[in-house]
Amino acid sequence: MPRPLWTGAISFGLVTIPVKVVSATQDHSIHFRQVHLEDMGRVRTKKVCELDGQALSQDEIGKGYELSKEQTVPITDEELDQMPLPTAKAIEIVAFVDAESIDPIRISDSYYLATDGQVAAKPYTLLRRALERSDKVAVAKFAWHNRERLGLLRVREGAIVLHSMRWPDEIRSPESLAPRKVELDEDEIERAVQLTDTMALDSIAGFRDTYRDALEELLTAKAEGKELPEPAEGSEGERGQVVDLMAALNASVAAAKESRGEDGGGEATVHEMRPAKKATPKKKTSAKKTTARKGSAKKTAATKKTSAGRKHTAGKRSAS
Repeated sequence: MPRPLWTGAISFGLVTIPVKVVSATQDHSIHFRQVHLEDMGRVRTKKVCELDGQALSQDEIGKGYELSKEQTVPITDEELDQMPLPTAKAIEIVAFVDAESIDPIRISDSYYLATDGQVAAKPYTLLRRALERSDKVAVAKFAWHNRERLGLLRVREGAIVLHSMRWPDEIRSPESLAPRKVELDEDEIERAVQLTDTMALDSIAGFRDTYRDALEELLTAKAEGKELPEPAEGSEGERGQVVDLMAALNASVAAAKESRGEDGGGEATVHEMRPAKKATPKKKTSAKKTTARKGSAKKTAATKKTSAGRKHTAGKRSAS
């Protein structure tokens, strides 16, 4: 486990549980440095005062709050430390709620809470058992870096996890982003539901960062002077392409079944839709075609009858 980020205690009613906070996640992203291309020397970032242009050391840098473009108020760490902050060394549980009532968009970073000494083992286990048996999660307040935060406590594989959460007023409303009202066919909705069923998984543990794998392969090849790997072919659709929604759903379901080794059935074609002309209903078109055929048949019959009549009259005249 990594070194603790914070030490304090969980306040659970009158129960105190000494804990250490350690990060529950780790960053596996590949990070690059800025370098001078001519000699690969490291490029450093200097902190420069915009008024006199001088580079500053960390000792010369403090905090300030900008009231306006013309006025900035300085604030010291000592003044911040003297601010009333009851949760400075405690994770204070304030409520228990159903897990489903927490919107995932509010959850931020995650941390494990480890017991700090043997004295914490029993109350730690007590809180864990209470959370498991009640099927609830705990909402708590805590403070890091001179700022009070909202947190969520839940159990994962026998350990208590602390999720830092955003305050309600920090979540923007998506109301203005909603698309305009559209009409959907019931068959399209049913096909979309079928696609979700086809793509359903019991776990997402098997997913990997394929971009990072390819990047590591590229960096290894460059470091060892080997031939660079061939770039993978991506499948990018044309921007602004309009597709037949039902055909796209059918193709997606077939592809999902094929990836699972199931019979995908007949192939569905996704095609580009051109601006539609004003179509005539099929029944009316059929009726017009039938009428036209009948009219043509009557005209042909009449022509034959007239022709036969002429021949008959001509025969009579010749005989006389």
